[in-house]
Amino acid sequence: MKKIALIEDDADLYALLKYNLEKEGFALVGAQTGKGALELCRRERPDLILLDIMLPDSDGLDICKGIRSHPELAHIPVIFLTARASETDRIVGLELGANDYIVKPFFIRELIARIKIQFRGQPTANRTLKAGQLELDRSSCRVRLDGNPVSLTATEFRLLEFLMSRPGVVFSREQLLDAVWGHDRAVTDRTVDVYILRLRQKIEPDNSNTTYIRSVRGFGYSFNENVSETVSASA
Repeated sequence: MKKIALIEDDADLYALLKYNLEKEGFALVGAQTGKGALELCRRERPDLILLDIMLPDSDGLDICKGIRSHPELAHIPVIFLTARASETDRIVGLELGANDYIVKPFFIRELIARIKIQFRGQPTANRTLKAGQLELDRSSCRVRLDGNPVSLTATEFRLLEFLMSRPGVVFSREQLLDAVWGHDRAVTDRTVDVYILRLRQKIEPDNSNTTYIRSVRGFGYSFNENVSETVSASA
């Protein structure tokens, strides 16, 4: 099921789109203000974003810029929904990185058709990540180790998901802060170390000999790309 984030301040239009998109089989998350829109998208990781330009507290164009500059959001298709109909407005919106530009009022069926066009050719996302005895389900936000549920906070889950989906890649603390906590944050590099320690306490069979999350001295952390071999050898 594809997830769509809707940022739209018109309550009636928001309700109408929510009803029709869910009826069409999409999952919908959203907000009716621009404040927190980037955080919402970072947290929910939607497959597509419907974004109003003229929000009461924000400029949708600035939000689009933020999406395109965020390493974890930049690839997500963005469709502008707006009353700005001039050629200049369209050009600006598209040049800022929007994939489509739809002028209000519009037909719901046309919007749905344009959404489906954005999904054509997209590979189906792997909703479950597995490594050794560790399994992470993106759909249900659940983690299991040896078949047993592991209780993680939302931030611990996002951190583990980010590392598991990029095995073998070494990330600095600053990169992990940007990807997991976002640019609008009030935390320090030390926060990453604290959360890595918490994760290890919950998923590592032996904290003295880490299997899943490895420290790279002087740089940061990496998820073990050879975890299956490691687990088999240590079993």
